[in-house]
Amino acid sequence: MAGVGQRVLARAGVGDGGSSSSIAPEEPVEQTMREVVRPSQIGTASQLISGGVAGAVSKTCTAPLARLTILFQVQGMRTNHALEQASMLREASRIFREEGFRAFWKGNGVTVVHRLPYSAINFFSYENYKLFLTRMSGAENRPESLGVGMGTRLLAGGGAGLTAASLTYPLDLVRTRLAAQTKVMYYRGIVHALVTISQEEGFKGLYKGIGPTLLCVGPNIAINFCAYETLKSIWVAQSPNSPNIITSLCCGSVAGICSSTATFPLDLIRRRMQLEGAAGQARVYKSGLMGTLKHILHSEGLRGLYRGIMPEYFKVIPSVGIVFMTYEFMKRVLQPKPCD
Repeated sequence: MAGVGQRVLARAGVGDGGSSSSIAPEEPVEQTMREVVRPSQIGTASQLISGGVAGAVSKTCTAPLARLTILFQVQGMRTNHALEQASMLREASRIFREEGFRAFWKGNGVTVVHRLPYSAINFFSYENYKLFLTRMSGAENRPESLGVGMGTRLLAGGGAGLTAASLTYPLDLVRTRLAAQTKVMYYRGIVHALVTISQEEGFKGLYKGIGPTLLCVGPNIAINFCAYETLKSIWVAQSPNSPNIITSLCCGSVAGICSSTATFPLDLIRRRMQLEGAAGQARVYKSGLMGTLKHILHSEGLRGLYRGIMPEYFKVIPSVGIVFMTYEFMKRVLQPKPCD
């Protein structure tokens, strides 16, 4: 397995701006590995811009499916009749009929405002955490095994997710509440929502549900980055001439399925905790993460923890693929041209 990892990492341009060309045999091993483990060949500002634009483009493209996912996740807080009648097509028809076509992007403004800093911090932190861990493990100037490489990506991804989520959490909470509104518009926009929540629920209200959010985001982002880079390295090693855009899109989509399946129950719990006490919502869950989990299992069964998983899959397949594809594209666009 170690031999396979070495060959994969030696041939794949992991983290080097998306290059899919193979390494010439005559290049020294030390030079090759420095190119492999280098997190980015663009400046800090360009790296932040690449991550921010990637997140905003991805979320805008998949906003209708994201809203459907949220509406399905919070249906357990409403009537049993709504639960029995729920389906993606029926809910999409209801939104179009009652709220209009633009309603599919309800809350997308705050989503973009949230995703610009979140995705920028996420990618920037990941690249730098990965470099730090690589140096700490002493693998910067020598080939690393496939297992060590995956472990580094998991730790770097988890740390990046926790960092980004912690710094941008209030915007994530506001996004959820705006997207969950139907015909009654209690929150008129981002600023109004932030002020209203602060006044009615206190400053702590802006961080309601942050516990399960961090528990969800950490492993989700860790699996995302690890699966994406591992799959991409294997893909490039097997097909070095594949178009970079197709490689990023396909590997990102598979990575999104893996991460969403593993962390969806925690995502559902955090959405419901974010809505707890909001306008029009009864206070159902009063005992934190474990109390919310027990309540869902008791009232809706195990299937309740995966309510909305299908629209999530429809969303995450293009979403994660697009975000990695856009990030790689922006890195190539902003990469300084080599001097002759």
